[in-house]
Amino acid sequence: MSDEGLKRRWSRRASALLVALCVGVAGVAWSGCGGSDSSSVSTGEVQERVEKAAEEAKQGLEKGKEEVKKGFEKAEEETKQGVNQGAQQAQQGVQEGSQEAQQAIEKGKREAQKGIEKGKEEAQKGIEEAEKYSGGY
Repeated sequence: MSDEGLKRRWSRRASALLVALCVGVAGVAWSGCGGSDSSSVSTGEVQERVEKAAEEAKQGLEKGKEEVKKGFEKAEEETKQGVNQGAQQAQQGVQEGSQEAQQAIEKGKREAQKGIEKGKEEAQKGIEEAEKYSGGY
């Protein structure tokens, strides 16, 4: 698969994951919010936590995308250098570039996962807070 194809594929998946996470977290948070005055105060807090979780998840995805982009750029640069140095060295550059691109993709995935996990934790705190204020409704 081409570098561009991998970039687009990973970007689409990451974006879809972020949207799904945000929608799910917001839905869970709102379903726990009751109708009393104390819960209206906590609704703002829950909203704030959900937004913070979504932002952290987005930042994790952005970091991951940047790492992937850097990996592809480095792979491209090394490939160009390898072509100028000869067929054998070009092959070596492609292999090294591919390995570095793969490492960057893995690092990007880990960064994105960290952001998502952090977002989930914040969302869970918000949900627990909302349940506490809603009195278990």
